[in-house]
Amino acid sequence: MSHFLRPRFFTLCCTYAACLLSCLWLTESFAQTYPTRTIRLIVPYAAGGGTDVLGRGLAQKLSEALGQSVIVENRPGADGMIGSEVVARAAPDGYTLLFNSSSHGINPSIHPNIGFDTMRDLRCISQTATQQMILVVHPTLAVNTVKELIAYAKANPNVLNFSSSSKATQLPMELFNWMAGISMTNVLYKGSGPATTDLLAGRIQTSFGGAASVVQHINAGKLRALAIGDNRRSQLTPNIPTVAEEGLPDFYSVLWSAMFAPSGTPPAVIERLNATLNRILQDPQFKTKAEQQGFETDGTTPQACDSFVQKEITKWADAIKQAGIKPE
Repeated sequence: MSHFLRPRFFTLCCTYAACLLSCLWLTESFAQTYPTRTIRLIVPYAAGGGTDVLGRGLAQKLSEALGQSVIVENRPGADGMIGSEVVARAAPDGYTLLFNSSSHGINPSIHPNIGFDTMRDLRCISQTATQQMILVVHPTLAVNTVKELIAYAKANPNVLNFSSSSKATQLPMELFNWMAGISMTNVLYKGSGPATTDLLAGRIQTSFGGAASVVQHINAGKLRALAIGDNRRSQLTPNIPTVAEEGLPDFYSVLWSAMFAPSGTPPAVIERLNATLNRILQDPQFKTKAEQQGFETDGTTPQACDSFVQKEITKWADAIKQAGIKPE
């Protein structure tokens, strides 16, 4: 390098280093003062469903812990993709967050024209909870076990309707149909709230409902529980057998939820939200209340959550292919 270029090169290096240090200082400073205004928590389903119920509970606790309002905004539709895209395209400043469920890992395989890249455009803050999926029927349907439901459906093909509020609640029943060799008709709703309303009214005969949406109605005798989708009995519902116990040994499906931020959100902001969220999820009082609503709280690191979502995408891609379900 010539003597003429060396001073200029040195000056450019110093300028770049100064800019980098300045950016790092500004990022750290932003994280230390965050949040300074209201945070929007987008729930991409209708109000009243399991994801919405847990999201609102977490929003209240986050408001208290962060000293700023956390407002839940419902953006239902398209299996959660409408609300998810809002967050994927939002400014990465920590003021627009997403609270989503299992559909987040299913949509990339079932919707080829999804308007964003699940892994590229959204960063996981933490998993929050798992929720048992319970196979229920309306009491007017004369079946009391999984075997009786399968026998009825075989004798009456396409007569029974089942409700779903997203692919996360539709696909378990589609897999159940495929594994049992039966055919029931899906009726899709914009949220588990309205889906449960029609199930309670008898307009829908059966469903794989999230525990948060159906346990209270099971206890009240308004719905009849046949089995859970987990591969082990739940401590929340120990008297309900698993689908595997009832004759479909390879069946497994549970619901999960997690909180996300737009990619590019400062790492220090992600870490602060993660630490705050995990303290809430580990709080005994919050855990007890969540369990009463059908949730088992489960906090993770952002890295573990991102890895989990990637595994879910792979798992459901394989399951959809095996079941012969066509992308929409």
